[in-house]
Amino acid sequence: MKSKLLLAAALAAASSASALDPRAAPPLDLSVLPLGDPHLTTLPRSAAERARVAEVTAPTQDFTKAETFEENPAGATTARARRDDEAFSQHSANLSFEQELEFKLGNGLFKKIWVFSPASTLASDGLGPLYNARSCQRCHIKDGRGTVPEDPAYRSASMFLRISIPGEVPRQLQAVTDYIGTAPDPNYGTQLQDFSRPGLAPEYRFRVQYSPRQVQLTGGETATLRSPHYSAAELGYGPLHPQAMLSPRLAPPMIGLGLLEAISTADILEYADETDSDGDGISGRPNLAWSPEFQQVMLGRFGYKAGMPTLHQQSSAAFSGDIGISTPLFPNPAGDCTARQTHCLTAQHGDGDIRGNEIDQANMDLVTFYSRNLAVPARRDSDDPQVLRGKELFYSSGCASCHRPKYVTQRLVDRPENSFQLIWPYSDLLLHDMGPDLADNRPEGRATGQEWRTAPLWGIGLTKQVNPMASYLHDGRARTLLEAILWHGGEAEPARDRVITLAPNDRAALIRFLESL
Repeated sequence: MKSKLLLAAALAAASSASALDPRAAPPLDLSVLPLGDPHLTTLPRSAAERARVAEVTAPTQDFTKAETFEENPAGATTARARRDDEAFSQHSANLSFEQELEFKLGNGLFKKIWVFSPASTLASDGLGPLYNARSCQRCHIKDGRGTVPEDPAYRSASMFLRISIPGEVPRQLQAVTDYIGTAPDPNYGTQLQDFSRPGLAPEYRFRVQYSPRQVQLTGGETATLRSPHYSAAELGYGPLHPQAMLSPRLAPPMIGLGLLEAISTADILEYADETDSDGDGISGRPNLAWSPEFQQVMLGRFGYKAGMPTLHQQSSAAFSGDIGISTPLFPNPAGDCTARQTHCLTAQHGDGDIRGNEIDQANMDLVTFYSRNLAVPARRDSDDPQVLRGKELFYSSGCASCHRPKYVTQRLVDRPENSFQLIWPYSDLLLHDMGPDLADNRPEGRATGQEWRTAPLWGIGLTKQVNPMASYLHDGRARTLLEAILWHGGEAEPARDRVITLAPNDRAALIRFLESL
């Protein structure tokens, strides 16, 4: 079955026409929503401190030299840049000795290979019954990006298809008039799993085929893009719903996540411009999500469409959906199994022992701490003349309009390692229309089928050092950084076209800048 269904048909029963064109609707009135930062214990900024933060985070106008502290993109948490595949697996440089131990315990849980129940290893059983991977590390290879399964005989542990159908808007989000209601597929739930315990059929086999597409660049250069075509083959539990919407997801890198969580919601919303009131063609929009942990609507920050508000929720959802491990936040021991998958529901699970859930809160806290403190590597060659030229072109081409370079995190009472750090993630964490070529035609919260959260760029130059088979964008279609740029459309189309028309040496300088991040 083809995975890219027309969004207009899929949304007919779920949303108003304004959701198809966010600018057609009035801007979101955030005053009606409790959009604080309940996951953080913060200290207020004084007027003098706010002025200082505004000064240091203002876009630079000087491209003749590196900016102060630019070589440390994650502030005091920045790790030294390694030359091996462990570059993304270092802890925040400012952890205490006790915190390093906590990090290492979390690392052990992140790498843990889960097994089926019943098992003699009671602390590690409960896998599945349907699942995408047996450990977090098998998706996020060396804490970096995953690998696209191009061999039809290979079942992926790094990539899967999300699935949903049109549905009702959750009660807690009905004040958000352009929130797009979705529901799980009746047979397959919210994501397709390609592994299963003995005696159960997997849900499907992931298939992707590519068609080449040539792009002509100035200076006689060309680039070959590969247009992906996804399908769910060998369905094990009947047909997909007629209105099923599928979206591929490649595991993203894990670095710097705690610092993204430490950015003030107000600082992110400051750059939202839902109706493009300044006329620059950029209309970043916040996604919103319900937090079962804090029982309120929160700003979405994590995931390719910013559908998750906190790292704890993101990690808990991944244990449930990806590995089939129950957590205190998502306690269903059958994971993503649906009511129609009766053999999955009645299979033996690992939640009947002293743990309560298959992973308990103490261990979830360790995994969350680990995820918050995977360090961003130091910049390389930030003062190199070609890198500086590439940085100037990054700004002048308009890339920095969405890939916002700098923030200062909040003053945090209980997370001193992430507190009040000048960071350079190169993202505004907002949703942007990226055009039809990158569209998955599947909504998520406020995000339409063409909208994606701006991906952070820190560490991107070390992607292939960490995983030589890694590729870029939400579905790994781009094999190089240039290909990733050339896939940009929608709000990013003018910036992409400027890159196409750059002189070859300037285009090379832009890529060199990205490789230095």
